[in-house]
Amino acid sequence: MKCPFCGNVDTQVVETRMAEDGDFIRRRRQCADCEKRFTTYERPDVNFPAVVKKDGRRIEYERVKLLGSMNLALRKRPVSTEQIDSAVERIEEKLLNLGVREIPSSRIGELVMRELKKLDKVAYVRFASVYRSFEDVDEFKTVVDEIRR
Repeated sequence: MKCPFCGNVDTQVVETRMAEDGDFIRRRRQCADCEKRFTTYERPDVNFPAVVKKDGRRIEYERVKLLGSMNLALRKRPVSTEQIDSAVERIEEKLLNLGVREIPSSRIGELVMRELKKLDKVAYVRFASVYRSFEDVDEFKTVVDEIRR
């Protein structure tokens, strides 16, 4: 592993820890040259299905985009980072378990809405209003009524 500070390729693992959920390994490393320490994370490399957009384009799945849209819906809401990460993990697990090579973005949106509904009702309505492109107040009211039931 190359040192991010000086570029030296001679680094040594000082400490290794597994994450609480066992999904990745955290390693503390030290450069043999400049002696600075840095952290690396080791995760399994898995192939997610390609995302098929509404216009037919196919793009790679990006965890950052999924996390970004969920964080936007959950902005200023009392939901912890751990809860959000767990929701993203559940969505990704479902994507992998489907065993398909391509998935419509609408299906991912439905998975996100299902998770947001469990996490925070306000975030669910926020996401739904953008995702479903509400045209009028009646559509918005329908979603709010759905939550109340």
